[in-house]
Parts: sequence; structure tokens; C-alpha cells
Amino acid sequence: MLTKKGKYGLKALVELGQAEAGQTMPLSDIASANDIPKPFLEVILGELRQAGFVRSKKGKGGGYALALPPAEIMIGHVIRILDGPLAPLPCASRTAYRRCEDCRDEASCAVRLTMLDVRRAIADILDNRSLAETIALSDVDALEPMYHI
Repeated sequence: MLTKKGKYGLKALVELGQAEAGQTMPLSDIASANDIPKPFLEVILGELRQAGFVRSKKGKGGGYALALPPAEIMIGHVIRILDGPLAPLPCASRTAYRRCEDCRDEASCAVRLTMLDVRRAIADILDNRSLAETIALSDVDALEPMYHI
């Protein structure tokens, strides 16, 4: 399940992605527009900055901005940075694999095999969905033919 940290990080990136290219936004504006506690958002944006997704500028006219074009930021990468592996169980993870202590035969474990399929499906969507495509989802008129709203 996506944590609040992951959700807030994505919301902040969407907010920054909707701004004009290169325009910085104050932390307080991002926080208030998305109902995110400022201290928590500061930590999240710090992690996103270290990962190279956002840049920050101090002083007058300062704030945060995307460091990459929205089309180059993949949602799966962002979630892994903020929340860790996408797999629902450690035994199904590619990046943080850990054998379950209670598993007798991993190769035939029905739960593990199902969770491998779940991880693949999640990764297939999130690793192929850019921030630009995520932002476009908020345009309900553009989605109507696709989702039959």
C-alpha cells in the first residue's frame, strides 16, 4: 500500500509539474494546496531533491521546482525512492528480496507466485507512467473517451 509519504510526494510533484517550467514554488504553497503538513513535506522534498527529481532555491523567490521534465519522471521510480519496493511481500521483490521464514518451498508457494504477478502488474503500470501522464489524468475531459466516465 502506498504510504502517506509516497502519496504526498506524488501530490507535490504533480503540483510542481503543473507550474511553468523552471518556476519555483514555496514549500508553504505546495503544502497548503495539498493539505500536507509542512515539516513532513520538507523531509519528502529533501529526499526527492537528493534523488534528482526536484531542485531548491533559497532566499527571495526561492522554493522548489522540478529538476527534470515531467515526461522524464517515472512514477515507479518516485515510489521506490519514497516508499521502497513495490512488491507486496519481500519474497516477491526484485530490489529487496528476502525469503519468508515460514515458507517450505518457495518455488511452489501459491502466495508468493500470486504476489510475483501482483508486483509485475504494479511495476508494469508505475514504471511506464510518467509524471506528465499522471498530471494529464486530472484533465477529466481528456479521459472521458479512455475511461468512459
